[in-house]
This record gives sequence, C-alpha cells and structure tokens, in this order.
Amino acid sequence: MAHRTLKKSSYENLVDRLNRFPQGAPPSQTLYQILQILVNEDEAAFIAQLPIKPFTVADAARRLKRPEHEVRNTLERLASRAVLVDVEKDGETVYTLPPPMAGFFEFSMMRLRGDVDQKALAELYYQYINQEEEFIRSLFVDGETQLGRVFVNESALSDDHALRVLDYERATEVIKTATHIGVGICYCRHKMEHMGRACDAPMDICMTFNSSAESLTRHGYARAVEASECLELLDQAYEHNLVQFGENVQRSVNFICNCCGCCCEAMIAARKYGILQPVHTTNYLAAVEQERCTGCARCVAVCPVQAVALVTANDPKRPKRKTARVLQDACLGCGVCVRVCRDNALELQPREERVFTPVDNVHRAVVMAIERGKLQNLIFDNHLLASHRALAAILGAILRLPPVKRTLAGRQMKSRYLLKLIESYSRNSSTPV
Repeated sequence: MAHRTLKKSSYENLVDRLNRFPQGAPPSQTLYQILQILVNEDEAAFIAQLPIKPFTVADAARRLKRPEHEVRNTLERLASRAVLVDVEKDGETVYTLPPPMAGFFEFSMMRLRGDVDQKALAELYYQYINQEEEFIRSLFVDGETQLGRVFVNESALSDDHALRVLDYERATEVIKTATHIGVGICYCRHKMEHMGRACDAPMDICMTFNSSAESLTRHGYARAVEASECLELLDQAYEHNLVQFGENVQRSVNFICNCCGCCCEAMIAARKYGILQPVHTTNYLAAVEQERCTGCARCVAVCPVQAVALVTANDPKRPKRKTARVLQDACLGCGVCVRVCRDNALELQPREERVFTPVDNVHRAVVMAIERGKLQNLIFDNHLLASHRALAAILGAILRLPPVKRTLAGRQMKSRYLLKLIESYSRNSSTPV
C-alpha cells in the first residue's frame, strides 16, 4: 500500500523554527490561529527559513536563494509590523526574529492598532497562555535559567544594603545608561482589558531599552522618552506597588515590565509554580521583625505572589495576635511589602547565595539552550542544509544525556572560562536574541 507524505504547512514550519530557539512556543491550534492573525501564509513560510542568529539582508537572501531587493522588501514589511526587530550596526541593517516572549506577542499589543484584530488576539493569547498552560510552563518552568528577573525596589532598601546593590540590579541604572528608551502599553493589562479583567494599574508604562527600543520607537510601537521621564514612570510604578520584572541579563537590558499580580503572566507563573522558581528573584529576601509587626496585613494584600501570610504570633498575653510570615521559597525579594509596612517591621536582607544572572542575551541564550537540549540549534543554524541537520541531530543526542551530566554541562557554561568561548559570538550580536 502506498504511503503519502503530508507536507507541513507554512505555519507548522514557522512553529518548528520558533522552537529551535530556547524560548519556544509549544504547538497548538490556538498558536496557529495567533500566527494567522500576525502573518500571512507566504510570510510564515519566509520567516520559517530565517536564521536564528542576527542576520543581514544578504544573509537572508543567500539562505532563501532569492534576490536581495525582494528579501529586503519583505524584511522591512515584517519589521514595520514589529514581527522582526531591525537595528543599525556599522552602517548596515541587522534583523532578528525575536521569540514570542518577550517578543512579538507583546509587541502586537504595545500600541492601539487597526491593522489586526487586537480583541481576537487578546482572547487567543488568554486561551494559549492562561488556559492551555503549555506555553507558560515551557517559558517559566523548563530549565534552571529563565527569561526574566526581578529588580529590587530601591526605595525599600536600607542605606547599608543600598550601598551593596550592583549597578545591573538597579532599574534606575538600566534607565540612565540606555542608548534608547521606549514606552508602550503594558501587554498583559491590555490583553486583560479585552477580557474584561484588567486592574487599575497604569497601562502606558511598559519600558523597552537599547536596540529593542530603537526599533520599536522607529516603527511607532513605543514612544521615545528621555531618561528623566522614564525615571518618573518608575516612581509611578513604585507608587502603585508594581514589581519590576526585566530581562535576565547584566548588560544591555532590553525590557523592564512593571507587573501587577493580577494581570502579568510572570507574576501569575510565580504564584502557580513558585516552588520551581520560574522567575529569577533579587539577591534579597524579605524578613519580619516579629516584635514590631502588628498583623495589619498590608504586606499580605500587596504581595503579588502570595509570599506573605498572617500566622499566630504565639503570644500568651494576646492569644488572638497575628504576625506576618514570609514564605522564603516564594519570595521574589522585590521589596513591595517593605515599602507598604507602616510599622517598620519588614526589611530586605541579603540572600545566603547570590542569584546567577547571565552576562548578556547571548550568554543567556546559550545557557538556556544547553539546559533545554537546544544548543545544536544555535550552533548549526541553517536547517536547510543536510549537513547542519545531521550535525544538529548528533549534538542533540549528546545533550539528551542523563540529568546529572546535563546539569554539569549547564554549570560549565556559566564558568568564566567558557564565557570566553562565546565572546566572539557576542561581538557579532548587538541585537536581542
């Protein structure tokens, strides 16, 4: 009996391409519906063949075997819709296909637009991310190294601890040193607004920086602002007890979201999968001074991940007295609870072990790829070549080693020695990956 091989659709090929990167998108019918709104079938087929690493028009033309002028037109069209990120480097435009998150999912909702049905998109995002859960688990639970990290609320630190905070741990320093700054609509709250579930936290407060901001502001997906205005927005976020959740890198941070506990997916994931540490915490931990705590529960109400609870104070003179207790395994170390405590009963204390933060987005991508068994996709990028497919398969088999050996490999990639091995790749990549 003859067997007929079914040809993959353009959208299936695009999903395969997305999942060669460490931050992928598990296939589902909902995902295909999302992609059909964002790109047409020809564009999906085009994107599916693009390199994983940043590339030029000439690189893409060689890969696709098409004329450069034709490829350039398509790349520019996709960048103008924030499906691709385009930046100038040494007088040449370099393109990157960002992951869905933090990437083109958010970009599609960072401004009000009429070229796509944002209500339909919001409903599909909610279905794919908040209900189906495979995507959110793959994004925040798989692997040890995650996409994002929490920035400490600097106003909540004591003077002594404030002196010890490193520059890359400060949102203010990210803002002051950024080459470009853009502000757009919060994707999470915009999505929830279409679902009738949005809170009253500020909407126009999503911050992008450096190469991402340069591209997004040029195409109108964010508005360009000066550092002074961005610092004012950060103060506004502090006033609304929002958590600063940003890119998990030390250098050239590309985004900082100001997250509420009810709408933002990072905080929702932290509540649901807290024991698995889906979000990198700060290097601080909230601690309660029992003698000062009055059990007012302000800290309980404000914690976005339910890491503070009221328990009995075990006070024989006042048997009904309650006191706050911090659940250390769940605490983000953001400092929001410290800020609202009127009795000075809470403070941030350094964690016993510092939290690992990748140097830059290339370092993070490599470490995440190793932990998720996808390093072969970064090394052998051209899956149109049979030789690359074969070598990728071999390396993929090596990476599917027992967990202990995989863990050792992940730790090795975090060493200073092996960081040198990816420096050459870093020099060629100034755009987010």
